[in-house]
Amino acid sequence: MTVRLILAEKPSVAKNIADALNIKTKKDGYFEGMNYCITWAFGHLVELYDAKDYDGKMRHWKMDYFPFIPAAFKYKVKSNPRNRAKTDGGAAKQLKIIQSLMRRSDVEAIISACDDDREGQLIADSIIYRGGTKPKANVYRLLLNEWTEKEVLRGLENLQSNASMQPLRDAGISRQWADWVIGINLTSVATLKYQQGKSGALNIGRVLLPTLKIIYDRDQEIENFKPEDYFKLAATFQTVNNHEYEGIYRENKTEKFKKKELLEPINEAIADKPAIITDKQVEKKKEFPPFLFNLSNLQGYITNKYKGWTSDKVLKTAQSLYEKKWITYPRTSSMALEESLVGKTAHVLKVHSEDLPYKEEVHFSKTKRVFNNAKVESHSAIIPTYLKPKRLTADEGIVYTAIKNRFIMQFMPVAEYEETKLITKVLDTDLPGRFHSKGKVQLVEGWKKVENIQSKDAFLPSVNKEERVQIIGSDVTSHVTKPPKHHTERTLLRVMESCGKDYQEDENEELLGSILNGFSIGTAATRAETIKKLKDIGYITTDKKYLLCTELGKRLVDTFPVKNLFDLAFTGRLEKALSDIEKGKASKQAFLRLVFQFTTESVATIKQDQDVVIHQAASKRATNEVLGTCPQCGGKVKDGYKAFSCSNWKKGCNFAIWKNDKYLAAMRKKPTKTMVKTLLKEKKAFVKGLTSKNGKKFNAYLSYEKNEEKDYYSWKMEFLK
Repeated sequence: MTVRLILAEKPSVAKNIADALNIKTKKDGYFEGMNYCITWAFGHLVELYDAKDYDGKMRHWKMDYFPFIPAAFKYKVKSNPRNRAKTDGGAAKQLKIIQSLMRRSDVEAIISACDDDREGQLIADSIIYRGGTKPKANVYRLLLNEWTEKEVLRGLENLQSNASMQPLRDAGISRQWADWVIGINLTSVATLKYQQGKSGALNIGRVLLPTLKIIYDRDQEIENFKPEDYFKLAATFQTVNNHEYEGIYRENKTEKFKKKELLEPINEAIADKPAIITDKQVEKKKEFPPFLFNLSNLQGYITNKYKGWTSDKVLKTAQSLYEKKWITYPRTSSMALEESLVGKTAHVLKVHSEDLPYKEEVHFSKTKRVFNNAKVESHSAIIPTYLKPKRLTADEGIVYTAIKNRFIMQFMPVAEYEETKLITKVLDTDLPGRFHSKGKVQLVEGWKKVENIQSKDAFLPSVNKEERVQIIGSDVTSHVTKPPKHHTERTLLRVMESCGKDYQEDENEELLGSILNGFSIGTAATRAETIKKLKDIGYITTDKKYLLCTELGKRLVDTFPVKNLFDLAFTGRLEKALSDIEKGKASKQAFLRLVFQFTTESVATIKQDQDVVIHQAASKRATNEVLGTCPQCGGKVKDGYKAFSCSNWKKGCNFAIWKNDKYLAAMRKKPTKTMVKTLLKEKKAFVKGLTSKNGKKFNAYLSYEKNEEKDYYSWKMEFLK
């Protein structure tokens, strides 16, 4: 009897596949049953060599060692996240399990079920073809947009040859190698050239720097902005029925006047004067719902509407919903659905509209706004699946509700409103200008009912042309031109998505989604990570919801000589090239030659640049103070340069509490010597002033315990009872 081996990207996805196939038997590292073995990765199980793995001298950076471009790129088992000198034990164990399953004589097919994108293809292929060996069994690709039972079963009946995914794999490799070469070389050389002190590095990246430049440019625009005063004349008119409306004086198509003296005589002349409505224009207009969400628009919507949310948090929450089968694939740049999904979408709509108070207004229809193959890039827009979640966390509820509501809006009536424009002439004067008024009346609420969206426009009374009215008040108002606002994550994501081409902040989403397909800064999947990294390394900071350059970020933009890395068009062309490789329209080899040449020239440019300090790194000294006994080997735990770690590390002990520990950093804490001493002595420490995701302070007991299954230590939290 033969077996089909399925490789999923994560354990949770493997469980979804096992559930769809009704497989209950779980073994060490895989499920088995029904003629299937289902195993999993933990994301990337292998990674590119570090520079020092190719050549031991690269452990220490020297200018003469760069540029460093390997003749052939090599991979190793993923490093331990807490100690990069060691291999990740959990990854090594799982890789061994997968390889042993692939060698089984009864395995007649290997099915890659990792995400249908560059990274998913790279994760699977780097495992399946590890070491350049081709498996004995045929390799297939399972391509799904959601992990519901119906889709899993349908996908297994419609497998594709993994060989057909070669362009996607080439794009993934090209991206990975390019970022390694640019990052390793330029970060190293820039740090040696422009940084004083040995703490950390001056991070240089293909996507980091143009994103920083977008924020820098907006900051400069605000800093250089010169405000100008202007004045308006507003009059209040009263109808015969005692209704009131306001008009703004307009002369020669302008209503903003630079000199107050021009308006003050007019204001005096019109006091208590009669007036007549010389023109009335009424126009019925339709207002369509915003398009379905792609990832960038979802991130922009949530971060703009809810305090404390970041793009990275939105992505992680959406990824959780996807893996739990509640929504479709989130890392998409499309705002439409494939036309083949018409029947399935109708069913999803029926499921989610059955309990709505306005369900009678929900009508499914196949429209080009929703179903359009020309507007779909790799994956369709994000929508809910036919499964209704029974329980969601607060964060999941926010993201899920936004996606579900945006989906339902597409099948509600189009909103309609009446726009009225009035022109009022003041009588008994010879003014060259007229007073203009504008207002809206909502006729059909339509899709706005889904989120109870209220119109903010002014309402005008019911009046007719040639009707007489009376001025009952007027005023010359002072105004000042305002600078543009600092970027938010929402506006930054839009510029990154369109690479700044023809971008305006009130641009409609359809145009943004169609600008230069593939011509962007980063991808839908990586932009959130880029923004987060810019914050983490100190190039940008936040002020409420606004993003601002730090002094370090400004100095980097002003000083760093490789200007192409700040150029949106240059970065956009690189991303476009990767998109073309993915579509089979461009060559991996040609792209990498370009990147290697660019890197070599950039290193030379930095070496020849003037000596200047961009970053004065704070020195961090290792006191080597003994803090306690190692719980793993009984050795001495000392205060080191980067970690509180065991002195027996040369003998293989990997116990360490890193000073930049991410778990603690997420709660705005760093480990202290006092905390570590207490942990080593008492097994747990009472920590005050931890910060929740919502920004609230709390206290808790923390312990640092070994995860036997994955061979590393992790934090556990307890609260006072």
